[in-house]
Amino acid sequence: MPKQSLRSPSPFRIEAYLREFQLLPGLVTFLITLFLGAMAQAAEESSDAKLQLTFTPYVWLPTISGTVKFHTPRGTGGSPTFDFSISPTDLLSKLDFALMGTEEARQGNFNAYSDLLYLKVSAEKAVVKTITGPGGMIEVPVDAGTKLGLQGFVWTFAPGYTVFRNYGTWVDIFAGFRDAQFKSSLDWRISGPLDLLPKTGNSSETIVVWAGLVGAKGRISLSPDGNWFAPYYGDIGLGSKAFTWQALTGVGYAFDWGDLQLDYRALYYSPEKDVILKHLIMHGLQLTADFHF
Repeated sequence: MPKQSLRSPSPFRIEAYLREFQLLPGLVTFLITLFLGAMAQAAEESSDAKLQLTFTPYVWLPTISGTVKFHTPRGTGGSPTFDFSISPTDLLSKLDFALMGTEEARQGNFNAYSDLLYLKVSAEKAVVKTITGPGGMIEVPVDAGTKLGLQGFVWTFAPGYTVFRNYGTWVDIFAGFRDAQFKSSLDWRISGPLDLLPKTGNSSETIVVWAGLVGAKGRISLSPDGNWFAPYYGDIGLGSKAFTWQALTGVGYAFDWGDLQLDYRALYYSPEKDVILKHLIMHGLQLTADFHF
């Protein structure tokens, strides 16, 4: 059977998304610069409130798993979905480019947090676990070399307020938003058994999802001197096109220059029903370094 290419039936929609992709970095820079400028001005006007800045580069190599939906031609069994998974080892071997980091500004009890995550992964082996067709029919295929390419941009921005602080332990509550843009390309090759889908083919699509979110973050002191601590973060968000949540916890040590942390992080997305990406979860260890200014 010839290889089939299953593309989105809405090219104008994808072009609009790509235009947003090009404009977003400028918007991010503008908003962060505007916020930091406002914080600096407030610091000059208030002698008892010092502006504190923290820059945090990190390395996160998560397991990426999810479900994609195919828009197949008529007469081929509807629009089946299948699950995939990419391990951290496979991710690292095909990682083209990555940009990961957070910025935080604090003045008194007020703070603002910004996290930027960008990953571009070449077509990499993706383990196909199940294929689900119309009516809930499930097949367990023999995967003969399915590959998934993924380009993702996730930006979280959230102003917050410290509601508790005591000897190295504090709690911040915040409200903000998360903007995510995912471009996925799938090249499948399945030897059988298979009735729901052609044995070979490819599909690709770009989606943009936005969600408002609320959450809490902070740290818990684990030693009398406050050097050992446990960071934590959790949020939940809902938008017109997606439901999302994120959680992080770990252990860290404070030095004179900043902090080192080893965390476990998970990020979940469930976009709208009519896109190729049905849901996505990224989870795994993260190494973090905080630099205070």
